[in-house]
Amino acid sequence: MAKVGLPGLTQFALDGVRDVAEACGALRGVKATSNPESQRAMIPSPREIFASFERGEIERAELQALMALHARELIREMEEDYQNPAVAWLEGLLARRAAGKLVRRHGGRLLREVLMALSEVQDFPPARYLWNSSHVDVPLHCFFRMRREPVFRIVSLESKSGEVTVVTEYGEAAKGKGTRRTFFLRRDPQWQLKAVPG
Repeated sequence: MAKVGLPGLTQFALDGVRDVAEACGALRGVKATSNPESQRAMIPSPREIFASFERGEIERAELQALMALHARELIREMEEDYQNPAVAWLEGLLARRAAGKLVRRHGGRLLREVLMALSEVQDFPPARYLWNSSHVDVPLHCFFRMRREPVFRIVSLESKSGEVTVVTEYGEAAKGKGTRRTFFLRRDPQWQLKAVPG
């Protein structure tokens, strides 16, 4: 049975779940790395985790252990916000402004569809933060990371005749240091936006 590999996880991410993960084989072949972004990228996104579980590739214990890693990362960021409320407030304000600007131009429904389409793109690091963007009870600004690394920003968004072009920036927060990537989205027969390969 195929297993989800987790190379590159640090000790802080493994605290409390290592025993469970090792027991089910999810941490086989783990190697240390000092790059936090690489560490995060090595953990499958929640969407990938659930897909693997539904295909029977991982057991329930593995699913729970892997999701615990994501929960641990969220808790760490919540602790950072508690220790730096001014920084957290500014981050929230910038995210609301960015989301609000896009909603005014394109509508909340389209923006949510774009985020959901991006969450399905393979080898796109921000997908791990967008996996539940279809949930209308989660405010759109929650998916933007304007200064908190790894950042995720939408630089531009153009929609015409059922096709969408979106330019994203992610990774490092410093000006000019982030990675820019352009996606072309097109509606499938079910009228859902999907990224066009290539």
